Amino acid sequence: MNAKSSTFHRKLQDGFTLIELMVVLLIIGVLAALIVPNVLDRADDARVTAAKTDVSNLMQALKLYRLDNQRYPSAEQGLQALIAKPSTAPVPANWKTYLDQLPKDPWGQPYVYLNPGIKGEVDVMSYGADGQAGGEGKNADLGSWQP
Repeated sequence: MNAKSSTFHRKLQDGFTLIELMVVLLIIGVLAALIVPNVLDRADDARVTAAKTDVSNLMQALKLYRLDNQRYPSAEQGLQALIAKPSTAPVPANWKTYLDQLPKDPWGQPYVYLNPGIKGEVDVMSYGADGQAGGEGKNADLGSWQP
């Protein structure tokens, strides 16, 4: 074995020191502390946008239901009337399939349907991240009355 080969072999065995590893972990920790909160806020914004889109789509399906049947589904029939013909009165005469399935809100809860509505003739809403009426920020209610 010559001197050049011996030096190369010793360099491969050296590896990293504990201090070097600690510095790298510290840098990764600082970067994570700066980036993760921004990413989490974006996820909440995306959920709010998805909920607003779902509510808008549900309202469009309800308007088509009303055009075909001259009324919105009753509170008892609920949003289920958009995917299966109601068997409870008033049974719609011109019912069609309006949705393939009912979406759940981005937090995994079913959307709330109110007939009569609080803010309009009918309301569709999500209670937000906390699943309870009221709240602020990501816990705020999102409904068909909002733009």
